[in-house]
Amino acid sequence: MTDEIEHFTVGKDREMDLYLAKYDVLGSMAHITMLESIGLLAKDELQQLLTALKSIYKEADSGRFVIEEGVEDVHSQVELMLTRQLGDIGKKIHSGRSRNDQVLVDLKLFIRDQIKDIVGLTEELFHELIAKSNEYKDVLMPGYTHLQVAMPSSFGLWFGAYAESLVDDMQYLLAAWRITNRNPLGSAAGYGSSFPLNRQMTTDLLGFDSMDYNVVYAQMGRGKTERNVAFSMASVAGTLAKLAFDACMFNSQNFGFVKLPDECTTGSSIMPHKKNPDVFELTRAKCNKIQALPQTVMLMMNNLPSGYFRDLQIIKEVFLPSFDELKDCLRMAAYIINRMKVNEKILDNPIYDNMFSVEEVNRLATNGMPFRDAYKKVGLDIEAGRFTPDKQIHHTHQGSIGNLCNDEIEALMQKTIAEFDFTKVEKAIHDLQA
Repeated sequence: MTDEIEHFTVGKDREMDLYLAKYDVLGSMAHITMLESIGLLAKDELQQLLTALKSIYKEADSGRFVIEEGVEDVHSQVELMLTRQLGDIGKKIHSGRSRNDQVLVDLKLFIRDQIKDIVGLTEELFHELIAKSNEYKDVLMPGYTHLQVAMPSSFGLWFGAYAESLVDDMQYLLAAWRITNRNPLGSAAGYGSSFPLNRQMTTDLLGFDSMDYNVVYAQMGRGKTERNVAFSMASVAGTLAKLAFDACMFNSQNFGFVKLPDECTTGSSIMPHKKNPDVFELTRAKCNKIQALPQTVMLMMNNLPSGYFRDLQIIKEVFLPSFDELKDCLRMAAYIINRMKVNEKILDNPIYDNMFSVEEVNRLATNGMPFRDAYKKVGLDIEAGRFTPDKQIHHTHQGSIGNLCNDEIEALMQKTIAEFDFTKVEKAIHDLQA
């Protein structure tokens, strides 16, 4: 039963900790540099530790780092490796720390890198959508309400709508970045330390914007940070899921608006006439799963009082792998959008003629007929089969068919991205390893 209890309590923690290994090393490098500055390590001890930690970092960064059987977590494995190499010096790195603030800083460093990746991939997809929007800005397509043919739209509008949606998603990611980019190191078990720790020093060494000042709140950030980051990921995933649904629908025979790349579809086992949009269907499912992530995290940490609880360990299992899933979905979406073919002759089909009725109502109203009278006249003409559409569309207001405002949308995206100070973080981490 002892083995079963150990298996139950450890769970997937060793596996999950491999995501955090190189970040645990970075946190230790900053921490021991600070310890030397306050007299808890000698200079020669610091140099020996930093040299050994840099070697361990390379192992972790290359995927060769392992947590040995019988070793509880990544923190213990790093300390064990140092102690084997350096003896008692390796045992000194834990002064002024707890595994609680170690995992907090590991998670924040990990999340920072993941957000940077997601921002980059989201920007790539954004540019693919803008390019397609500009390329097909004059190609009309039906717009729908209640899944019924409603009014004229365009592929410029359709692609551009998802591009602008990603701008709002980027705002969520920026908020998640700002919440994440605060240093919890030095909060120890959640109540600080009697050592005269220099928390500003570790904040600067790790490139954080500021620290989580109150040590109790720093510990309370466990779970809250993951939940808030998950909301930003869910926002991106929501845009991708809707895009995937549209593309699957528009690719079907009943619509025939777009053609997806052949390599992103599969044939039926018995029906030779069709290809299934498997990649986008899986994207939709994976993104819907990611949209459930904030609630999953929230339910794990929602009813916990202040202080650390083992419940928080389980959040890792749903949270850490979700970044790879979202990044995969972003890559697939950008690939498909780049290669998607558009049907430029959709409106040759007379079944779409009636969607130009609003244009005719507006034309009559512009020429002086009361709007309600124009609405009635056009409706009666449609019923009597007398309606002949004018398919020349001349919308001019901002954000319409003839005025997409893509330049403005691009400027808004670039302004938002510029607010992520990735360069500051990259320099700090580079200098720490120098």
